[in-house]
Amino acid sequence: EKIIIGGGMVFTFLKAKGLNVGTSLVEDDFVDTAKEVMAKAEKLGKTILLPSDIIVADAFAPDANTQVVAADAIPDGWMGLDNGPATTAEQKEFLSDCKTVIMNGPMGVFEFEAFSKGTFGIVDILADLTKEKGAITIIGGGDSVAACEQSGRAGDMSHISTGGGASLELMEGKVLPGVAALADK
Repeated sequence: EKIIIGGGMVFTFLKAKGLNVGTSLVEDDFVDTAKEVMAKAEKLGKTILLPSDIIVADAFAPDANTQVVAADAIPDGWMGLDNGPATTAEQKEFLSDCKTVIMNGPMGVFEFEAFSKGTFGIVDILADLTKEKGAITIIGGGDSVAACEQSGRAGDMSHISTGGGASLELMEGKVLPGVAALADK
């Protein structure tokens, strides 16, 4: 019903909306796909939440100069490396009534402390939803698992799997080779 776009994928979507993304990671080959996804979501009445603010840096480095800017005001020469604090607050509200949440990827470059708050923020949101509201939280992918473990909240999640891509394929209805091999025995 609801989708949050975070991490490097955000900037392809922002570019698809015609916004300047500075030197942020963009998959130019997927800008049209991002436009199609947003149009399909709108047609189906589904909500895609993109960041309203971004932590940008003048270099991809743990000690880079940083600033928080609106998502539509990323300066030339700067790259987005994490969600801003307003975005994390919006994500908490957005997910507050969800009964099942699937996380597949971090919100920023959480390996660098300056860009970890968005990822650890969403991890806290999901862990709290599980503990306080009984939501089912499914964490898929090595980076997502690492973020949960580093935050100390891994034990608060319903299910954790390092198989992010495989988890998504399984949800799509694809047959996984390992599962098919077991079924043949």
